[in-house]
Amino acid sequence: MNRTIATMVKWLLNSPDTAPPATLLIRLMAGGVWVWEGVLKFVFPNTLGVGRFAKIGIPAPESMATFVAAVEIVCGALLLLGLLTRLASIPVIIDIVVAILSTKIALLLGTSPLPAPPVPPQSGIWAVLHESRSDYAQLMTTVFLFVVGPGPWALDALLRRRWVQRHVRRAPSMVMGD
Repeated sequence: MNRTIATMVKWLLNSPDTAPPATLLIRLMAGGVWVWEGVLKFVFPNTLGVGRFAKIGIPAPESMATFVAAVEIVCGALLLLGLLTRLASIPVIIDIVVAILSTKIALLLGTSPLPAPPVPPQSGIWAVLHESRSDYAQLMTTVFLFVVGPGPWALDALLRRRWVQRHVRRAPSMVMGD
């Protein structure tokens, strides 16, 4: 059991840098969206922060909106930097799954306390599919980063390369007569 936990922790903390360099683009997209969505919860508290949390029935909306916004900003910044990428992905994956479940099921059933979409479809499966497109994209890009890691142009990769340069000793020369 301890070995399994140690393996999981090592996997979470030691993201490989074998993903393509273009992974940087996914990190910039996902991390940027997380950061600005977190900031927007503070800038527009009635529509995106506390007010929204209260309307959809999240308990302790003031505390939860602040907590969620902070998680989005911190984890988004970590994704942007490519630092602790896999670990930072977990809270925001949970965040987006809760957001989808707490807003899109009510939209599907036509019972959403939030304003209806401005144009048809306004409820039902087509409304859910249309309204959840950005949530789905954010979920998939963050899951991608969780699975493949941050790529070679990440702070994780830079720190690992520096660590290896400092700590891995080169084998002594095996050539005779040196």
